[in-house]
Parts: sequence; C-alpha cells; structure tokens
Amino acid sequence: MMKFKYPKFTLFFVTVILAYFFYEKISYGPLHEMIVSLGYFGSFIAGMLYSFSFGAAFSVALFLVFAKTQNIFIAGLIGGAGALFSDAIIFRFIRHSFADEIKSISSERIIWFIGNKLPVFIKKKIVPIIGWFIVGSPLPDEIGIAMLASSRIISTKIFMFLSYLLNTAGIFIVLLIGA
Repeated sequence: MMKFKYPKFTLFFVTVILAYFFYEKISYGPLHEMIVSLGYFGSFIAGMLYSFSFGAAFSVALFLVFAKTQNIFIAGLIGGAGALFSDAIIFRFIRHSFADEIKSISSERIIWFIGNKLPVFIKKKIVPIIGWFIVGSPLPDEIGIAMLASSRIISTKIFMFLSYLLNTAGIFIVLLIGA
C-alpha cells in the first residue's frame, strides 16, 4: 500500500484535478443541464462547498457553470450565504469543541516560546488578516477559521459579517471569470 507523506494535501490536489475534469464534463450534455436546472439553490450548495477543503475546487467549477446561466450578482449573494452557513458551522465547532485543545496546545513549550517571541502586533493584527484572506479565497476555509476562532478578539457577529462579505467577494471573482 502506498503511503503519502502529506495525505491531506495530496487528497486536496487530487480534488482539484478531479474538479477540472468534472468541469470539462459538465460544460455540455445532460450533467450540465441537471446542474443548471438547480438554479439559485445550486449557487447556495456551491457556496456551501466553497468553504470546505475538498469541496472548494468543485464549488469553483459549479460557479463557472452558473456564471453563464445565472445573474452573477444574485448567484454571488446566494453563494455567499451558502459559504457563510458552512463557515458558521466550522467556526462554532472549532471555537467550542476545540477550546480545551487550543488552551492545552498554547501551553506547549514550543507554542509558548513562539507566542512569547512574536510581537503582539503580529499576533493581534497580522494573523487575523491572514485568516480573513484565507476565508475569502478558494483556499480551505478551515485553516483561516481556525486562526480566527482561536482569537478571542473576533466576536461571532464580526466573524459572520466578514465571512459573508469576503466569501461573497471571492465568489464574485470566480463568477466574473466564468461570465
């Protein structure tokens, strides 16, 4: 049995390749018609996939199809709502379910050392900016959300607002490319 050094990254890149072939196949034919028939509900589902590591590439493929058949403004707003729905679940799960582990990890010697050596400005300003950039991009939201959820500075309301705004912006960019 073949063992990969980085199985999750390998699986992520395999999903990108599969999504490319999926996009090529759905460009025409019955699968294309079925996906287009989903209408704006399909944009919501694609938005939900946009937030997950292994669904992001398929989401982009779906939005590229929807860009040719839907109003991109409405599709972007609805897709952003789908992404927000997924991000809210991830945020809540990480913030509440991982709280004990985040606290435990922060007391590890190497984390404590790095935390004490990093300037406060980087911890409070730069890390959340990187997290927000990841949330807005088609990169796996789980990484950015974990960065944000571990920060007690980010309230749930601010997270929800910025998650919707940034995901919608990222989806708009994909839709504009596909239009």
